[in-house]
This record gives sequence, C-alpha cells and structure tokens, in this order.
Amino acid sequence: MTLRLLGTTSDDGDCPTLYDIEGTDEILVQGERETNPEHLSQLRDVKESETFVRVPRSLLSRYAPRSDAPELQPFASVSRLFHDFRHTAWRLETRRGYASDRNGPKWQRFLAGEDIARDPDNAWRENVRAQSAQGKRVERVRLVDEPRTRGQEFLLASAASNIAAGEDIRCLTRAQARELRLPDYDFWLFDARILARFAFDDEDITLGVYVTRDPAEVLAACQVRDAAWHHAERTEEFARRVRSTV
Repeated sequence: MTLRLLGTTSDDGDCPTLYDIEGTDEILVQGERETNPEHLSQLRDVKESETFVRVPRSLLSRYAPRSDAPELQPFASVSRLFHDFRHTAWRLETRRGYASDRNGPKWQRFLAGEDIARDPDNAWRENVRAQSAQGKRVERVRLVDEPRTRGQEFLLASAASNIAAGEDIRCLTRAQARELRLPDYDFWLFDARILARFAFDDEDITLGVYVTRDPAEVLAACQVRDAAWHHAERTEEFARRVRSTV
C-alpha cells in the first residue's frame, strides 16, 4: 500500500510526521517512541504488536484528516472548476513525464526538432485568456530533474504558448523540492478551498483525481503552494539559466 505524506512539524527533516495509508482509513504516525515506564504502565489493553510514539498536538491539529478519504473521480468531474473558480487555480506538477503529452501530436513534432513554443490557442488557452481577463490567476509550479527528462524538456519547450495566454508557469528543481519537503504527487488547488489530487499509474496515465474540501488537506496544500511559489523561478528565467550552464 502506498504512503502519502500529509505533513510534518519538524524543521530539520526528523520526525514527527503523519502519512495517509492510501486505500485504507488509517494514518501512519512517525514519532519518538515512548519509553517512560510510568506512562507505559498506565496504558490499557496493550497488544504485543503495538508500540507508542509521541507527537506534538500541533501536528494532529494541522494535518490529521477530519473527514472520510475522498473517492477517486474522473478528471472530467473537476473540469467546471476551471471556469467557476473565483480567484486562483494553482497546480503542482511533480512527475517526470505525462502520457497525455507523449500521446499528442505535438510530441512527435518535438522529437523531430520542430519549434513548439508558439502554437495557436486551444480550448485550454482560450479559457486561460478568458479567466485572466476577469482578473483571475492560473498558476503552476513544475518540478524539473537534473538532468531533465524528455518529458520535462517538452514542457519547457512548449510553455510559451500557455504563458502568452496568461498562465504563470514557474519551475523548481527536484532537489529544491526535497529540501522544502514538498509532496511527490500532483494537485490542483482552487481558491484555497478545493483540492484535486491526481492519481497516476506506472505509465504516467491519469487515473483520476481525489477531490476534497477537508480543511486540514487544503491547509497542507496551501502551505505547499506558498513554499513552492516563493522559491520557484519563472519559466523563461529558469530556461535561460539552464541554457547558460550547458
């Protein structure tokens, strides 16, 4: 079963930390083992397989889920949110490639060495223009490996069209993301109120999204957004810096 990082109150990479055990209604708790004999003597109904850990109250109040785990939904179920959001639609992209990119016609043009930076508007870019004209913001941070994967090179090469439509796309190295303890899953965050977390298979195919308004989940996503946005570079600046070091 897959573990998903919920959050930590540690400043130096140590415990304590909470994880969601996906596919179950259980939470895994990482913390310092309780060894105080007086405390242990007061515990009740202890099985031989059980152990006990200490965690700060603030960890549970910040990150412990307060509602049932959401069910997997088709991505189409959130398509209306890209029109109905009121202020911001924010995306974290963490994967090294996406099947949806590789299966599109632009991918073959990219592999052939064609310039894919300036394509005519499609439905996505038309909507970005419409939302931007209303003062709304569509933003994303993309994690980039060193060295870059072909999928990441494709996204860097094709970003200009989306940026021209009004989307603000920024880049962050995976090493920086690890230092910031960012999660390893993709999500959209709408108006700091609705979280849509992606599920992918091993072939980078989107299986669907988990949608929640749970305050703890949304708060954790907002903290990820703030940290990533603060450290990420605009795509143009990132690409220019990368070219200058090659």
